[in-house]
Amino acid sequence: MVFGQLTNRESLRDLIVVIEAHSQKTYHLGFGKSVTRSNLAKANEKRDCKIFEDYAYCLIDLAQKKLSNDDFTIKGKVYAFDSSTIDLCLNIFWWAKFRRTKGGIKLHTLYDVTTQIPVFIHITEASVHDVNAMDVIPYESNAYYVFDRAYVDFKRLFKITELSAFFVVRAKTNLKFARIYSQKANKKSGVKSDQIGKLTGFYVSQDYPTKIRRIKYYDEDSKRNFIFLTNNTKLPAEQIALLYKNRWQVELFFKWIKQHLKVKSFWGTSENAVRIQIHSAIIAYCLVAIVGHDLKLKRSTYEILQILGISLLDKSPINELFTNIDYKNVKEPDYKQLSLNLF
Repeated sequence: MVFGQLTNRESLRDLIVVIEAHSQKTYHLGFGKSVTRSNLAKANEKRDCKIFEDYAYCLIDLAQKKLSNDDFTIKGKVYAFDSSTIDLCLNIFWWAKFRRTKGGIKLHTLYDVTTQIPVFIHITEASVHDVNAMDVIPYESNAYYVFDRAYVDFKRLFKITELSAFFVVRAKTNLKFARIYSQKANKKSGVKSDQIGKLTGFYVSQDYPTKIRRIKYYDEDSKRNFIFLTNNTKLPAEQIALLYKNRWQVELFFKWIKQHLKVKSFWGTSENAVRIQIHSAIIAYCLVAIVGHDLKLKRSTYEILQILGISLLDKSPINELFTNIDYKNVKEPDYKQLSLNLF
């Protein structure tokens, strides 16, 4: 399954064609003597997806340790949390009912901003509201968690405070807030106001009974005003805005994995098969990140994936695949000259 992700196979049939073309090598790679489409289909349906999930988390832990660094402006662990919906055909994926005529699943992801590794994946039906996924996040003390305003649930946010962790979330427009005092704001940096206060709504004041910080920030790039809420009162307001700005990295991760790995079209129709394929994609992503780190490659994740994808059954040492190649000086072929040579 991971081989299919790395080589960007479109279907199980496509995967089997490639494996059979290299049948003399597959046995030594541990694929077994005979790999058939029916065997893979049965394995997708019956083999517990928990096996792939556990292995994905083993690689996530390894990748986090290898890629840990102190280059980020804010010290400590910084996580961005968001979800992405994957549409499915309801007639085929009957178990993933979303709307009356539409199916889908939702990929809730906790993304490590400093290492650029997804550290927690939670798969639900697309009908599950985003805030419900906050209940299963493995919070760490003194870590920062960045959310979009879809996750404004003060009861759940207060839980983060009780766990001695920090949150940064974009406030909704109907926020009821009473200022207690203001902190000095550097308006030249875009910070319009920095206030400490309490929530005044009847229910929200019970859900979040302690003080909270509200920051109004003007972003010069997008020419927009943003209002952030956080329970961290010591971090400069500019860095709170920087934390939220880095939330966009989880969006880039969703875009990358949908474009370059197989998480939109599936090789099986059961829920178990879909989960196996998604965890296989995470495994492939972590493997590529680990290879890039261990070989000290100054290449993008996409470039590493492309080279590995066409070289998995090659006997060349892996470090030779990425050396002695002037990949910055690659030119498009002259098709006119090529046609003259051929004919």
